[in-house]
Parts: sequence; structure tokens; C-alpha cells
Amino acid sequence: MWSARFTALLCLVFLGASLFSRRSPYFHHREAPPSNGEWADKPLKLVDTPWTLHKQNDLFTTAATHMALLHNALIRGFNSIYLQAPYVEAADASDFAAYALTWHKFLVSHHDDEEGKLFPDMVGILRDDGIWANMTQEHESFLPGLTAFQAYLNTPSYTPAGLLRIMDSFAADLSAHLHHEVAVMAGMAAHEGAPARESLRGALASDMLKAWGKNTVTKAGYADVLPFFLLNTDRTFEGGVWRNWPRMPEVVRWCMVNLVGMRHGPRWRFASCDASGRPRRLFSLTAPGDRERSDL
Repeated sequence: MWSARFTALLCLVFLGASLFSRRSPYFHHREAPPSNGEWADKPLKLVDTPWTLHKQNDLFTTAATHMALLHNALIRGFNSIYLQAPYVEAADASDFAAYALTWHKFLVSHHDDEEGKLFPDMVGILRDDGIWANMTQEHESFLPGLTAFQAYLNTPSYTPAGLLRIMDSFAADLSAHLHHEVAVMAGMAAHEGAPARESLRGALASDMLKAWGKNTVTKAGYADVLPFFLLNTDRTFEGGVWRNWPRMPEVVRWCMVNLVGMRHGPRWRFASCDASGRPRRLFSLTAPGDRERSDL
């Protein structure tokens, strides 16, 4: 005869397994995108990493490369929202809105963190308050569109056409900024005040940049922004050379996606990559048949 404690434990195991299978991104579809179909590498163009372009290993090329990879997660997020919006079925509309609002939270938090932390820290390292040129103004160029985006998704009757109009209103400014900012940071390698990587100032700058790169995602939200980020980070990008970025133990990455991701599991169906970090066919563009265009 089973004891009451063992029976309760067994029930908890079964309940946990059931919850995991229903909500974890681990069980979301993994179908590769069609070779001639739409995926999250457009309409906004992804950022080529400075390391791939220049093959330099200095402090600022490395930092700009990491910034490019983070920006690409934001770009895939934008693209996955833009491409799927016209095909989201009414039953999925609330989850899709939650996914899109997570992207908004990620972007706003990231840019607030740049202005509050990264920009002044880099000015201190290079001792030059002109290094960021017009980055703050570039941020301001798409803030009205982001505000409208958030407000519109919080209305119960948003439509694909209305959402796409708002996204079109700031897409060009956002794309230009996400590319330009990477180029500006990579260009700091040639600054006369740039410290050598092996110097004390270089080591301190490197530690600061690594800490900022990690914190800019996690401070935005462990339960929502972090899974969003990882599920829009393509580990096959540029031939898979960045498959271990961001650096973390594989078991930690797995848990962040598949266990922490359970909290808001349904919204991650719209992400551009599967739980392993590989591109997948966008959910709202999948069958049965091909999903019919919807007005939500």
C-alpha cells in the first residue's frame, strides 16, 4: 500500500510533467523555415558583427560585436511581430499582444540602460563626451512610435493593419539606429584614448562592458525579457560562430528557456527560434493548411 506522502509526491510529479508539457517552449514546434519563405531576418536587416567584418579582437570590436548580437535579437523580435500580425488567429490574439509587449519592454529597457549606464561609462573610459555623437537623438526619433505601439496593443480591438501602420512609422529610424550604434562603438577602437585590452584600464573597461551586457537583459525581466531574448537569438547566425553567445553554462540556458519560460509559455510560440536556438517557421505562418489572413 502506497503511503500518503509517496502518493502526494507522485501526484506532484505528474502535475509538474503535465504543466511542463503544456507550457514549456521545449515542446513548441521546431519546423525549420521554408528556404523560400518569410522568416525573421526581414523586413529589417540584421546587423553584421564587427568581428566578422574586420576580424579584429580589440576591446571595442568585441563589445560592438556583442551589441550587434543583442540588437539582432531585437530585430528578429520586430520582424517576427511584423510578419505574423496579419495571420494571428483571434484565439491567439492576447498571447501575441503579450509577446509584442515583451519586445517593447525589452527595447525600452535596453535603451534606457544605455543612456543611464553605458553611455556615461564609455565617456569616462575614453575621457571624451563626444564619442556617442547623436545617439540620444536617435533614441528619441522612435520613442513616439514605441509609445503608440504600446498603447495600441493595450486596446482590446487592435487590428493587424493598425499595428503595422504604427510599426512602419518608426521602423526606418529604429533600424538605422540599431546599425549605426554598433558602428559607432566599433569605431571607438581607433580613438586616441582607447585603452589596450591587456592594460589595467582595458581590463576594467572589459569587466564593465561584460557586466553591462549581462545586466541590460536580466534587469529588464528574468521571467519575460530573458526568455524572449534567448528565443530570438539565432545560434546558427554567421555560420554558427556565436552559438555559445551569450556565454553561460548550457544547463542554465536550457533552464532559462524551458523552465523559466513556462511562466509565460504561450506567448513564446511567436518567437523566431526554437528552444535550441535554431530558426523555425513562424507560428502564425504555419498550417493547418496555411493560416488564413485574419483581422483579429
